[in-house]
Amino acid sequence: MTARLRPMLSSLWPPLVFGALMLGLWQFVVRWFDLQPYFLVAPSDIWRELTGNWSNIWEAMVVSGTNAAYGMVFGTILGVLMSFLLSRFTILDHLVTPMSIAINAIPAFVLVSVFNNMWGSTSVVPKRLMVTLVVFFVVLVNVAKGLRQVLPVHAELMRSYAASGWQVLRKVRVPNAVPYLFTALRIAAPLSVIYAYVSEYFGGEQNGLGNRITTNIANSKNAVGWAYVAGACLLGLAFYIIANLLERVLTPGGAANRQRAGA
Repeated sequence: MTARLRPMLSSLWPPLVFGALMLGLWQFVVRWFDLQPYFLVAPSDIWRELTGNWSNIWEAMVVSGTNAAYGMVFGTILGVLMSFLLSRFTILDHLVTPMSIAINAIPAFVLVSVFNNMWGSTSVVPKRLMVTLVVFFVVLVNVAKGLRQVLPVHAELMRSYAASGWQVLRKVRVPNAVPYLFTALRIAAPLSVIYAYVSEYFGGEQNGLGNRITTNIANSKNAVGWAYVAGACLLGLAFYIIANLLERVLTPGGAANRQRAGA
């Protein structure tokens, strides 16, 4: 157990030390230069509001986290399925790839506004659909790359065995695409949280992180607004950690897989 924990602890202490130093510098700058809260809030004030309003912040995190989780699940499923289709049918790849790039280039607030008009501003569908689209494109690009970039020696070996297309897919392409899938999940996990609460800026129920951030800052409750921002950061970090844990549990060689996928 100690041997397993040692690499994890050695990888955790550098970001923890760096984060502590940055928070200390932040606190020092605010207090030393006597910066007003409307300009920059001290970390100690944010911590006080975070602990004092934790129940409300947690409720908002649950709302935004639920929308992000739905988008992660559906976006991953759709992205994987579409990547298999693109790798199988070249003509479909030529048709879908430019269209997906064009859709991905559309700003989020434009798509959310369109979705709100389609489903209504009080529906959760626009936010979840926005997250689904973001995750879908990330998973599609990475998994399709993993399905295509098979080592020539592996493909030649399968041909020498007269393997069928299905056997090549199952024995070579899918195992090669697995590390790319988890790379996509680590990228998409924090993105899903970001787009979940950013989508809340443009309508919907007033109980998520996005609305709470804008409402408190608009009412000059900057420390409370920053506390909700801290909640959003914790939520994104939790999604990222879950993605990493899934890779460690479901794949035997997580570190080696990350090197293969270029992560």
